[in-house]
Amino acid sequence: MIAGLDYWRELPIKQQPEWSDPEAVAAASAEIAGLPPLVFAGEIDILRDRLARAARGESFLLQGGDCAETFAGATAEQIRNRVKTILQMAVVLTYGASMPIVKMGRMAGQFAKPRSSDFETRGDVTLPAYRGDIVNGYDFTPESRQADPKRLVQGYHTAASTLNLIRAFTQGGFADLRQVHSWNKGFAQNPANQRYEGLAKEIDRAVRFMEAAGADFDELKRVEFYTSHEGLLMDYERPMTRIDSRNGTPVNTSAHFLWVGERTRDLDGAHIDYFSRIRNPIGIKLGPTTDVATMERLIDKLDPEREPGRLTFITRMGAGRIRDALPPLLEAIRKMEATPLWVTDPMHGNGITTPTGYKTRRFDDVVDEVRGFFEAHRAAGTHPGGIHVELTGDDVTECLGGSEMIDEATLATKYESLCDPRLNHMQSLELAFLVAEELSAR
Repeated sequence: MIAGLDYWRELPIKQQPEWSDPEAVAAASAEIAGLPPLVFAGEIDILRDRLARAARGESFLLQGGDCAETFAGATAEQIRNRVKTILQMAVVLTYGASMPIVKMGRMAGQFAKPRSSDFETRGDVTLPAYRGDIVNGYDFTPESRQADPKRLVQGYHTAASTLNLIRAFTQGGFADLRQVHSWNKGFAQNPANQRYEGLAKEIDRAVRFMEAAGADFDELKRVEFYTSHEGLLMDYERPMTRIDSRNGTPVNTSAHFLWVGERTRDLDGAHIDYFSRIRNPIGIKLGPTTDVATMERLIDKLDPEREPGRLTFITRMGAGRIRDALPPLLEAIRKMEATPLWVTDPMHGNGITTPTGYKTRRFDDVVDEVRGFFEAHRAAGTHPGGIHVELTGDDVTECLGGSEMIDEATLATKYESLCDPRLNHMQSLELAFLVAEELSAR
């Protein structure tokens, strides 16, 4: 079993840092291998069941969080605001869809980022690219950009403290439905969001009815909340892999759910081989050029037994291309006896750069891709099973548009992301109401 788990080492691998001291990397990985798991096999089994239900159209996945978590950003306030935003969105979706919402954060491990180039040049200085806090620093100096193995261990401890706080918030009354609903009222009362006031009033009436009818609010004080990140950095993911004592199967205990990005999902590459061998539910990003043959080979490699809840396809096609690129895949899947969960990532296919050099996205493009996703599934008779968004609970100004009408001049006022632009708190809630409309239209 262990030998198979390490077969990826024989294969081509992409997007790994250039470590200057291999012995220090091996020591860091060995230290991580001796630390406790961050998540548990039993939780992963429950999530697989939840995702299987979503794939059947009986629930819906909401996955959101930072583009790239930073060690400095792992503060109680920022973690709370992110969890709060996801919970608020989930209340809107639960009511709009009249179905359970699976809540998942891009949190407690989203520290590594793939890059389009190994190097970054500013003026006449060229340095290694920033690959996320678990590898190197963002500051543009030779010392900061040096890949540092000690950051692997720091990544583990930062993930552990983040997860500790998430568990406290979601189990300790912070996630009580009544409280989360009261947070949403402030959003609906914003003059720019009057179209949502009706839905907010309906939710309010439903909550009051449940209270009057004696609903068990003790049960509604806690929520299941799962963690996820891109499984990119093998010097971290491999030592976090443990053997489940119950059945002898390998489980990656760094997160409940891991996904493989477009840059690393080579069918014969190291990442796909490793992820084919672990028990976690796995996500695969599919861009607009994905063809049916590639999709089928990914299913055969990652989900040979066709187990519901095992495989999630996360489509990131761009608003202008999803209506052409997604339907052929959905048509083909119906003939394959496979039941992947289909999730839309309306962020990554819609990036633009402003004349002033800011990477941004138009909120209208994000919304349009979501609508295209639902349209394609309606036409194919398949289930639109979830949404995957980069968001923050803070009032940043990184994406254009939305009810606050963020324009190019406003971007500079509070642009804080070190990688990709994220929806702010208001834009995230606005998107939740729009997705709720699509779900209720089913």
